[in-house]
Amino acid sequence: MAAFLGVEQSLTGRTWVGPSIEQERRAEAMAQATRLPGPLCHTLVRRGVAPEEAASFLEPTLRDLLPDPLSLKDMEPAAARMLRAAERGERIAIFADYDVDGGSSAALLICWMRDMGRQATLYIPDRIDEGYGPNPPAMSRLAAAHDLIVCVDCGTLSHEALAAAKGADVIVLDHHLGGETLPPALAVVNPNRQDESGELAHLCAAGVVFLLLVEVNRQMRTKGAKGPDLMALLDLVALATVADVAPLIGVNRALVRTGLKVMAQRNRVGLRALADVASLNEPPRAYHLGYLLGPRINAGGRIGKADLGARLLATIEPSEAQALAEQLDRLNRERREIEQHVTEAAMEQAEARGLDGALVWAAGEGWHPGVVGIVASRLKEATNRPSVVIGLADGEGKGSGRSVSGIDLGASIQRVAQEGLLIKGGGHKMAAGLTVAEDKLEAAMERLSELLARQGADAGGPRDLKVDALLMPGAASVELIEKLETAGPFGASAPAPRFVLPDMAIRFAKRVGENHLKVSFGDGLGAHMDAIAFGAYDTPLGPRLEQNGGARFHLAGRLEVNEWNGRRSPQLRLEDAAESAGQ
Repeated sequence: MAAFLGVEQSLTGRTWVGPSIEQERRAEAMAQATRLPGPLCHTLVRRGVAPEEAASFLEPTLRDLLPDPLSLKDMEPAAARMLRAAERGERIAIFADYDVDGGSSAALLICWMRDMGRQATLYIPDRIDEGYGPNPPAMSRLAAAHDLIVCVDCGTLSHEALAAAKGADVIVLDHHLGGETLPPALAVVNPNRQDESGELAHLCAAGVVFLLLVEVNRQMRTKGAKGPDLMALLDLVALATVADVAPLIGVNRALVRTGLKVMAQRNRVGLRALADVASLNEPPRAYHLGYLLGPRINAGGRIGKADLGARLLATIEPSEAQALAEQLDRLNRERREIEQHVTEAAMEQAEARGLDGALVWAAGEGWHPGVVGIVASRLKEATNRPSVVIGLADGEGKGSGRSVSGIDLGASIQRVAQEGLLIKGGGHKMAAGLTVAEDKLEAAMERLSELLARQGADAGGPRDLKVDALLMPGAASVELIEKLETAGPFGASAPAPRFVLPDMAIRFAKRVGENHLKVSFGDGLGAHMDAIAFGAYDTPLGPRLEQNGGARFHLAGRLEVNEWNGRRSPQLRLEDAAESAGQ
């Protein structure tokens, strides 16, 4: 396919890839059939939406999309056991992962039980001392003091640890890839069990927990009782779904769309306090969950105390919420400093190794295990390749990986572990973790690269920039942006549409902050708009547009609404540019 507008090397060194001729044809046909704006039709076609499906796709509802919880194996006994424990006042422990999904899942159960007049013990392992998931000593101690242990966002591969929970029932509510056998538990509810259909594989753990609570409430109704309000918990499900990079498809779209509305009401004191310290002063969008709130909640598990995030999400005390939010914000600033150092070293190492293979990876002595996942995300974003970053200590490496759309990283890492090249490893399609002996590191990464290459991880250009359509500044209105938002929420597996404004004249450009660029541009016919390019001076983009010499440019980016002094106007989040060939 020819490069879009002939841009084979943009100012940031990328090739622009536009819609195919067939996609263009379908978008035009949809516009005629539905009377929807052309840019929205291009977005829907990219999502694989047919004209007759457009109306329902743009208004996803839980009524239409929420699956029957009983479609998941072990759901009925898990819900029945949970209800029995709550009704009888049994001693319940929640063993959760230390990330946003684990913390949100734990908070869901704590809040539900609080509404039932019950309490639960929260246990989240220390990332460094205990590592991911249940471990035998912790499970043995919890079993000695509790009747029921619920493992959330972990447990599917923890055979030895769950076997140590003698005397207590164990329920696993998870979404990580399962192995050939299940651990010894009363119930393992996981859409990624090997004997599941895979139709709900896109759920995060909080989505699984929510379905369990739907089933528990249904069982209560059959007894003539009314369960707690589950709609009020959807802010937690939305937060976990976005922060865990779960695909925003199917029921996840409805969970996030509805959860954002719940979050906008600011009724959860923990999220309200966190939004305030993060200076979030507008209705939350998926972007805010992934880049403002999520990283702060994760900071506790990364470099602080593992249970801070879950406690923040579950608390009903404003003073505790404020203290926890401030502590997490401080830890997040520390995390950024550590992350910057590791990112620079990892990128230098990865570039020396080469960025054109199926896998980009780096490993370093003393790299903090709490930031390797974020650094892997940075490498993935920079190279459009699955990336793994590993911190080495005492002859062993603990790492984390992030994948790109269409490449199942978790399954490949699990395969390498099964082959004996990793001490352990697993996860899901977009993110995974691993532990490896240092003397097997090179062999393990070579094998992982082979498996990812079989999935086509090295097929596309590492610097391709996908664009959806052309757009002129006169058509970029607030009304259009609001219509485009109905195709959201945008995130994993559902990126926000990216448009190219062709042959634009730069009216004004100046550096703002440390390395950002503010631009005003127009088409020369009277229509103009503003743009902001974050990090523009980390690439040639900023210097070239600021010193443009009157040249005209194709500008690529995403549309957003800029609110200033009560005025709302369209703005381009500028990501790339290329000099116009027609000048």
